[in-house]
Amino acid sequence: MTTFYSTDVSDRAYPDSDGKPMSDNTEQYRWIVIIKENLEILFANDPNVFIAGDLLWYPVRSKLAPSVAPDVMVVFGRPKGRRGSYKQWQEENIPPQVVFEILSPSNDAEEMERKLEFYDTYGVEEYYLYNPDNFQLDGWQRQNGHLAKIWQLNNWISPRLGIRFDTSGGELAIYRPDGERFLTSVELAQRVEQEQQRAEQAEFLLEQERQRAEQMAAYLRSLGVDPDNLPSN
Repeated sequence: MTTFYSTDVSDRAYPDSDGKPMSDNTEQYRWIVIIKENLEILFANDPNVFIAGDLLWYPVRSKLAPSVAPDVMVVFGRPKGRRGSYKQWQEENIPPQVVFEILSPSNDAEEMERKLEFYDTYGVEEYYLYNPDNFQLDGWQRQNGHLAKIWQLNNWISPRLGIRFDTSGGELAIYRPDGERFLTSVELAQRVEQEQQRAEQAEFLLEQERQRAEQMAAYLRSLGVDPDNLPSN
């Protein structure tokens, strides 16, 4: 896997940490992991889709420019790999096209306004903001050069990601283009276990059929009948 850590001494002015925690509570962290890891699975076979969680994004090479660490960001056109931060000038100047934020009690309205302004200024195409406490999902899509509010998000399909948002059942549900719901790591592990059990059951039934066929063949031979020469129907 390619490593993208910069060796430029001057880039030390852009640290890889802002000193802030990744999440404030278990529910915020749970949703960050669900979205990030399911997107990783969705784009696992595309080497040029970079996905990260809580990674500092420096849009321009200036100490005066702000930086932000989206809870989840997706960058089309950049290779997967390790990064300490996302320095856009090292990434063919490609900004993240899609970002997600999960609200926590420590996020106030002023902070979220600053983030919306940042994403609007620096080229994000789709921005989704989810509050797991009241199940509210908000979204913005770039139109005419600026992020515009998406007013109907139930069954909204992300133009970039192809995923569908379902807000009709209380807690947010997200579906892949193939209709599969985004699952937690526990649900994914349970699904793998269920598939293994089904495969083992199918193998067991197949072995039973094979044994029955062998017993029938042995019985026919005891009667002087060659089971290999029986007429076909």
